[in-house]
Amino acid sequence: MALSPTAAQRRVIDAADAVTGRLKGTEAQLAALVRRGLAFRHPRPPHDHFLTPAGHRTREAPAGPGAPRTPGPAAPAAADDGVFAARVGGEEAVPGDAGPARLREVRSAWQGLLELRRMTHSDGSTERPCGWERAHLVRAAALALEAAGHRPAGPDGDDGYRVRATPQPDAVAVYEPDGAALRGCAATLERVGWQVGEHTEPRTRARYLLASPRKV
Repeated sequence: MALSPTAAQRRVIDAADAVTGRLKGTEAQLAALVRRGLAFRHPRPPHDHFLTPAGHRTREAPAGPGAPRTPGPAAPAAADDGVFAARVGGEEAVPGDAGPARLREVRSAWQGLLELRRMTHSDGSTERPCGWERAHLVRAAALALEAAGHRPAGPDGDDGYRVRATPQPDAVAVYEPDGAALRGCAATLERVGWQVGEHTEPRTRARYLLASPRKV
């Protein structure tokens, strides 16, 4: 059972990456969170630390009696505070966003998500989505696409994918005007554990994907 964090540890937890739960802090702070069951150290270099499921629950809970709970973002828009956010398509371009630093961030975020899958599935599987992905469908699908090298659409609606929420609570829609690229997005999502179907908008006749995390 995870132990409650100290005030200083709580600040480290609250500052964790909004998408992957990646932590920043001193070695002593991170080691203390690992001992309390609130974080784990990734086995691969650069050996970053990430929140465990208990750590995520701690961050989402009020900090103390009567403390207001801060809701998570409704959609994973680009962050202004330096926190990593997967590109859902349609965001404003950021200088250097397609450079090596961004590629490293995306790769690290995806590896952290795979580790979260491994830790939260009783059989240690990384082949199907975890609870975090089911609770953050748009962000999870966008991260899978960006990590696989697909290009998000720009703010002017040019070629590239766009991931959007749908009225269905367990599915997202993926739009991509290029048919071959749309099929590529479908293949990527299926490969990382999503169920995908291709559909046509009744009014515009545009093709799009409806994707949901596979359960088994």
